[in-house]
Amino acid sequence: MEVLDGKLASKAIREDLKNKISALKISGKKVPHLAAVLIGNNPASETYVASKVKNCNEIGITSTLKRFDESISEKELLQLINELNENDEIDGILVQLPLSKHISEEKIINAILPEKDVDGFHPVNVGNMVLGFPSFISATPYGILLLLQHYKIDTAGKQVVVIGRSNIVGTPISILLSRNNVNGNATVTICHSRTKNISELCQQADIIIAAIGKSKFVTADMVKQGAVVIDVGINRVKDESKKSGYTLTGDVDFENVAPKTSYISPVPGGVGLMTIAALLTNTYKAAALRSREGF
Repeated sequence: MEVLDGKLASKAIREDLKNKISALKISGKKVPHLAAVLIGNNPASETYVASKVKNCNEIGITSTLKRFDESISEKELLQLINELNENDEIDGILVQLPLSKHISEEKIINAILPEKDVDGFHPVNVGNMVLGFPSFISATPYGILLLLQHYKIDTAGKQVVVIGRSNIVGTPISILLSRNNVNGNATVTICHSRTKNISELCQQADIIIAAIGKSKFVTADMVKQGAVVIDVGINRVKDESKKSGYTLTGDVDFENVAPKTSYISPVPGGVGLMTIAALLTNTYKAAALRSREGF
């Protein structure tokens, strides 16, 4: 069993990007610029955005953080998005979700120019991804692909079970892994809350991707010997022994599942770190495209 170390894999990606951005600076070219928008003071959102800004600064990406009270109106936020769209200095725009209830996430996502949509949520990018055209892939599915690439895990001809069908993770990764390309060619089954035989399907899988949002949902009896298990879940479970009052767990019962696997990603320290690496990669690509240098 080998742990799919997101810290190690993301470090390699960040070092590569850092070298590329350093070369841009030396040659006098514009470096990538990411604008992050944070509404309110949701603790998880605060942590995520702070990490993204920190990582940008560490590799040389310019970052601008726009913070607003959650009372900001939808109209005001749309106006801000428009200003960022028109600002030639900005290459990528990230609006941290979730938003306040009075703001339509759909309207905000659709307002971002597809070429600046480094989160990969805009319908144009999603459509291009589905059709196999160049696009920005949403960060978590892209991070999973990067993790598989780093550890040279072949997906061609493999039976893959994806647990969860969200538009952010489950559905896109199922499409990406089934594509006729170097990162795909797998036979993919999506399982969800209405699937009656999840355990049996998982037992047949060469690769399991758990993204259902239920703590330790995948147990050892669901995993065949030698399978690859990717845990996307991040669940806060009450734990009075912790100073924070909770502990983080994945969607996989890591302790009992790990001995049966060939590769397994931990939580924390796995896909979460790769998500940030994917966002940084998308931002670099956005800047390259805008400068007509291509991917």
